[in-house]
Amino acid sequence: MAVQEKAENESDPEVTQKQEFSAFPYDPYSIQTDFMNALYRFLDKGGVSMLESPTGTGKSLSIICSALQWLIDRKERGNNSGSNKVVVDDGKEDESEPDWIRNFTVTDDKKTIRNNSKSQFRLRKHSKEKRDFDGRKEEEVYVRKQEAGDEANEQEFLLDEYESEEEESSSSSKRKPVGGRFYSSSEDEEDDDDKECSEEDGLKVFYCSRTHSQLSQFVKELKKTVFAQKIKVVCLGSRKNMCINEDVLKLGNVGRINERCLDLQKKKTSQVSKKKNLGTNVRGGRTKASSSCRCPMLRKLSLQRDFKAEILQQEAMDIEDLVQIGRDMGTCPYYGSRRVAPAAELIILPYQSLLSKSSRESLGLNLKNSVVIIDEAHNLADTLLSMHDAKITMAQLVDIQSSIESYLGRFKNLLGAGNRRYIQTMLILIRALLKPLDTSDRNLNSVNSGLPSKSKPCGGCSMAIYDFLFSLNIDNINLVKLLAYIKQSNIIHKVSGYGERVAMLQKDPAAPEEMSKLSSFRAFSDMLVALSHNNGDGRIIVSKMDSSTPGQQGGYIKYVMLTGAKLFSEVVEEAHAVILAGGTLQPIEETRERLFPWLPSNQLQFFSCSHIVPPESLMPIAVSHGPSGQSFDFSHSSRSSAKMIQELGLLMSNLVALVPEGVIVFFSSFEYETQVHTAWSKSGILTRIMKKKRLFREPRRNTEVEAVLRGYKEAIESERGAVMLAVVGGKVSEGINFSDGMCRCVVMVGLPYPSLSDIELLERIKHIEGLGDSESSKPGMTLVDDSYYSGDVQAGFEVLKSCRRRGKEYYENLCMKAVNQSIGRAIRHAKDYSAILLVDARYANDPSKRASHPSSKLPKWIKDHLIYSTKGYGDVHRLLHQFFKHKNVGKSS
Repeated sequence: MAVQEKAENESDPEVTQKQEFSAFPYDPYSIQTDFMNALYRFLDKGGVSMLESPTGTGKSLSIICSALQWLIDRKERGNNSGSNKVVVDDGKEDESEPDWIRNFTVTDDKKTIRNNSKSQFRLRKHSKEKRDFDGRKEEEVYVRKQEAGDEANEQEFLLDEYESEEEESSSSSKRKPVGGRFYSSSEDEEDDDDKECSEEDGLKVFYCSRTHSQLSQFVKELKKTVFAQKIKVVCLGSRKNMCINEDVLKLGNVGRINERCLDLQKKKTSQVSKKKNLGTNVRGGRTKASSSCRCPMLRKLSLQRDFKAEILQQEAMDIEDLVQIGRDMGTCPYYGSRRVAPAAELIILPYQSLLSKSSRESLGLNLKNSVVIIDEAHNLADTLLSMHDAKITMAQLVDIQSSIESYLGRFKNLLGAGNRRYIQTMLILIRALLKPLDTSDRNLNSVNSGLPSKSKPCGGCSMAIYDFLFSLNIDNINLVKLLAYIKQSNIIHKVSGYGERVAMLQKDPAAPEEMSKLSSFRAFSDMLVALSHNNGDGRIIVSKMDSSTPGQQGGYIKYVMLTGAKLFSEVVEEAHAVILAGGTLQPIEETRERLFPWLPSNQLQFFSCSHIVPPESLMPIAVSHGPSGQSFDFSHSSRSSAKMIQELGLLMSNLVALVPEGVIVFFSSFEYETQVHTAWSKSGILTRIMKKKRLFREPRRNTEVEAVLRGYKEAIESERGAVMLAVVGGKVSEGINFSDGMCRCVVMVGLPYPSLSDIELLERIKHIEGLGDSESSKPGMTLVDDSYYSGDVQAGFEVLKSCRRRGKEYYENLCMKAVNQSIGRAIRHAKDYSAILLVDARYANDPSKRASHPSSKLPKWIKDHLIYSTKGYGDVHRLLHQFFKHKNVGKSS
């Protein structure tokens, strides 16, 4: 059992020692004071801690005021003792910069750092015309130099000789693999933050959350405190969110944006001003030299220094602020913010940047003796594991095979024996991986196909890593040596660069855009890394189902990581303290078993508090029947029936007349929401709803969410009111606050259990069922026959039935965590009020008659006041009428 601290439990002498949090901008509620004190104590003690505070209780502000007060106090104690002193020499060139930045601009002018209170950025605003002229001049010189260099580089795609993996890697282009990801050359240039940097910049706090909007909200809360000026802060984001090069941004796709950014930074360009004689089919000609230029936003190192100086002078900024300053200065905010990180005391960043070891190393983040705060940690284990999955499609494998064969045909006679040997090994692997995906193979059911003997022509199957390698006869290949070769030889960029050059010269302008060869090679190297993991770390999923998604026809092979303990231990071992925070972290034992099983339950520090909202501001009701008396059953087998959808429509028709302002309705999936919307449209229910309130639907594309939310808010402010049809797990359900009139009623339709047709989910369920069980956790051992397939719901139910406890609990927890996240959008502050309707008879069943009742996993502040038994919809209608009448009277008075 974890060491639990309730908000009201202050009997321990150490616990009773209160801290003063003068930076808190308001008079804190008692639970906020308790939360801040608990966090401060946990930070002092170090280790792993969990703090649970319901959404809408000021959790972010409490984290800021406690953690940053602790940071300042700790540094003051360190300074008084003559240690841990933070010295930021802004006049010194940052040694952690990638070499391509340090070497690119030749200048002796180091006087670009802050000068007293005057910003160099403000001075430069008055010399924009001169800067533009200098930039054009520099570009002309750069292009001339590049063309000259290209003429002398006739064989830029030829691999250097590679004798053996034992030879010393003295070349600067060779690097040790980091974090299990074997990316080469261009990413090395992007990632190659100087590892010689031994200078410690002092104690830091790393705050991470899941989404961009959550990070922006955190900065907004930070600006309410004095810490926004007292602490050096920087936000780190993705290229997609921070890039200001319009030519790169217009690519749209995240992967392409990343690759284009990296491509623009190569020391040797992969695209040249003149076409080369790359083979008998290739003719000479001219192309635009500008396509091979480095990114114009990184041409001047002096501007990057100015950006750093400007950020360190300003108060805390979110990503939008950083992007705007980058635009104004004409320099890259993505790399500029990375320059600021060594000098920052608070670093705000997304999950992946902190939890992935390779990302931490590429960003130059050192967690040693610092504090890591992971917010919205309710699904941390699954999020962490998904970062280490690997997937490659049949189309990508075919593309890689074609590229390597083409490259080998062109350069075979010029390559040494070492290169030829490893390239042939790569081809053997690729051909082997293609076998199980070939649906035209009549011998598909044979052992050599790589699939279990009971395989179907389409569908997916799961295998242990070793079984997969044995079945394809590639178990004798040394993957570690092959990965070292891929990393050190730079073959990924040589082959993909050559292949894309040839494809570009031969491409029909009217032909559709092909997939990126570089991304195909990276998917291949990631898969090799996955296949080199321990047998029990994850599972291989082979899917031969034809996909409608472009580039995935013919199926795919995917590695699903199942064990997160080792990955999380890398963070815990480095940091002084790791804090998991969230609105709903229970059950904590499941999190402990999956992420830090080495930590005894009695050493896990846990704090939980109640909500700040008084009971009379909340009306949670389990709605078992609709207006016509039809029982609500939104289970998988019943939810699509016309009667069920019609009854839900009648309920909504009543609610829009009863509930003021905004109503949010959560469905289990976009597909089901579409099905319901279509049925309501045909039956006329949609028209009835829209006579009372405007109706909005959550879009599938994240880029369209903001516009929909803006329209939703305007409709509510116009006093007509609005209904939002949203999806559990979508953008609306996490990270967006619907305070006050934005959500006077939240409707949860059914229990959003994830589909048991998902083979990856079934693998996780089986793995978790075996945690702590020495027999079922043996490598390769499974609870049921492996020959089940994605899309087979019945087989999924059989897997679930075979579970005794942990697997079933995990499946139920996934559902209820999603419910809790969604309904938590409704109440956001102490004076807020809302009704919460749980629409399904399963919510209304007597909890005492079921060992695992859904209501038992609701947050305590809802569970304690849930009305789970009513005589019918009439009771529900009466309760809601009284609730809103009382609130309207109170509001008017």
